[in-house]
Amino acid sequence: MVAASGGIGFVGLVIPHVARRFVGAAHGRSIPVAALLGAIFLVWADVVARVLLEPRELPIGIITALVGAPFLLLLVRRFHPAST
Repeated sequence: MVAASGGIGFVGLVIPHVARRFVGAAHGRSIPVAALLGAIFLVWADVVARVLLEPRELPIGIITALVGAPFLLLLVRRFHPAST
């Protein structure tokens, strides 16, 4: 997914896991919460990308990668403890 859509698409892999932590695994609740959290996260990632090195802008994919990569490693470690 990341190869096709870029670093911002990585949010689509991370945010649903966070949403399930908040509201449980029921799809009727987790899908709207994931959509709302994804939108909030991307808005704030964009704000950080624009303000961090003002007057220049960072690509938003750098901010999403800085947040998403450690989270992915945490998930891999949790579900495959022998792989670390």
